[in-house]
Amino acid sequence: MPDRDLTPIDGNEAMYERLPVKVFPRAAEASRAVAGKIAELIRRKQAAGQKCVLGLATGSTPIGVYRELIRLHQAEALSLANVITFNLDEYFPMPPEAPQSYRRFMQENLFNHVDIPPGNIHIPDGMLPLDQVAQYCRDYEQAIRDAGGLDLQILGIGRTGHIGFNEPGSRLESRTRLITLDRLTRLDAASDFFGQQHVPRRAITMGVATILEARQIILLAFGEAKASVIAQAVEGPVSTVVAASYLQRHPDVQFILDRAAAAELTRYKCPWLIGPVDWQDPLIRKAVIWLSRQLKKAILKLTDEDYNEHGLQDLVAEHGPAYEINLNVFRMLTQNITGWPGGKPEAARRPGDIRRPTDNVFPKRVLVFSPHPDDDVISMGGTLIRLAEQGHEVHVAYQTSGSIAVFDYDALRFADFAAEFNRLFGLQAEAVRRLEQQAEQFIRNKKPAQEDSEQLRAIKALIRQGEARAAARVCQIPMERLHFLTLPFYETGLIRKNPLGPRDIELTVQVLERVQPHQIYAAGDLSDPHGTHRVCLQAVLAALEKVRSTAWFADCEVWLYRGAWQEWEPEDIDMAIPLSPQELLRKRDAIFKHQSQKDRAMFPGSDGREFWQRAEDRNRATAVLYNQLGLAEYEAIEGFVRWTGDTEA
Repeated sequence: MPDRDLTPIDGNEAMYERLPVKVFPRAAEASRAVAGKIAELIRRKQAAGQKCVLGLATGSTPIGVYRELIRLHQAEALSLANVITFNLDEYFPMPPEAPQSYRRFMQENLFNHVDIPPGNIHIPDGMLPLDQVAQYCRDYEQAIRDAGGLDLQILGIGRTGHIGFNEPGSRLESRTRLITLDRLTRLDAASDFFGQQHVPRRAITMGVATILEARQIILLAFGEAKASVIAQAVEGPVSTVVAASYLQRHPDVQFILDRAAAAELTRYKCPWLIGPVDWQDPLIRKAVIWLSRQLKKAILKLTDEDYNEHGLQDLVAEHGPAYEINLNVFRMLTQNITGWPGGKPEAARRPGDIRRPTDNVFPKRVLVFSPHPDDDVISMGGTLIRLAEQGHEVHVAYQTSGSIAVFDYDALRFADFAAEFNRLFGLQAEAVRRLEQQAEQFIRNKKPAQEDSEQLRAIKALIRQGEARAAARVCQIPMERLHFLTLPFYETGLIRKNPLGPRDIELTVQVLERVQPHQIYAAGDLSDPHGTHRVCLQAVLAALEKVRSTAWFADCEVWLYRGAWQEWEPEDIDMAIPLSPQELLRKRDAIFKHQSQKDRAMFPGSDGREFWQRAEDRNRATAVLYNQLGLAEYEAIEGFVRWTGDTEA
């Protein structure tokens, strides 16, 4: 979401929040702060000659904390020799060397890089005989007690509200035990296992009571996908439905969030309900749209009484009457609607048209960054078509190969086609046939979630490239304007990717310098459950920092799109592009060219719809919402947020 500070002036958020919450602008800052707290605790215990007992979590959320602890160890001589660790959970059954093993995760992301003695590390054993699990869990509890209890427990939170693997229904007095995973939890983990059918149905987890016995607890949550459940855990009642709500009963707990994860808290969603606010234009627009949606009334129909009866008395007092506020917000929204995303030339101008800054240069060089080979058409296919048809020089930079999202047997189908094609036309068929046989043998012996061979990855990458070219033809984008960057961070062959590196940024800078665009479009769809969109945006923003001083960048504007995983809210949208029914069908046709993602995608996330259905439904829903606010009725709308230079992924 846009980095716009909507915090109340006097900060009376405790009226709604039932436990302490600290919100950081970005996840990286939050992670550094938590690592600093852990380091301070470790040093304090060291000075007293005591052990420091930490409860640790896995998953993408705490990785930033672990990386900072590693940095503190290597660069600032932080010793962890006095640390004893107990991990929250582990899948069952789960070999310790498996890519999804939490033991392997902890070794790769922390333990291999610091000086915690191996004998001080405790992680639930996912390979026990079933008849030994109950006693093992009792022994795990005893080991925590023998260590003196947990000094600090680090937690994440699942979309079901689980902490550890304490799923909905977990009781307050629950202890370390074997549990059955919730369907939604298994669905969220499906991408890590290359299919829900491979996700274990059970796990060993610390219980709620075990967690609550820690002397201090810090729960971390980052990203829009966690916003709803965070609001339930923080502002809702204690409930077995949301296990994280039990933390309200702990005497020393703190939730550490980034702005995106805090978005549904009242202090951000409706800050005027908490206390006085600074009524700047973005907040006025947010409040008026909220009121319009609450009352199901068009903006221009809202009255002074509507404002007064719904906690917006201060807004009317400072900026009223209601009609003036309504009219100003209505004009803001209207002026953001345009059918000319790249600007409107003088020849197309009509009397009364609004002149926009984008009109100054026409035609423009446009560069669209697409994290995966289909994100461009899924998220902004209608705008892409519009830009090309209106005469702009449109380029698309596909940031990753997307190879892991291709099914194995699709790769074999294409290899078989290549072999038969070469045989038919008398080409070098034998080498292709050998390649196909090698790939088929590898697939036959492949284990779930095993890394693809280099050959198989190459075949899958070619499939995604071919689909991207086919979709670009539908959008009338010449093939020479397609750039396949294949950023190295992605090319692990596994769900877990490498951190963003200098080469990723260098490749991004190179395409920026080559095109020197007047407009850049990048994915701001940060709820992507696999994290690729977020890393790709980080690459773009880091590259923009390096080209910021160039002459061409002075005339460049950057727009963020969404669509594959979520949509912008109307109060955030700075440019709304209406689509006709025909344009929506062309957009669908472009998405259909990505056949490897059609019917059943490898990584659909928790949304059961196909990507074209999600995109159309969201675009239509945005248009319906604009119409309900009292604006013109359109078939669909694609929305964009302007990047102002201070927003980070």
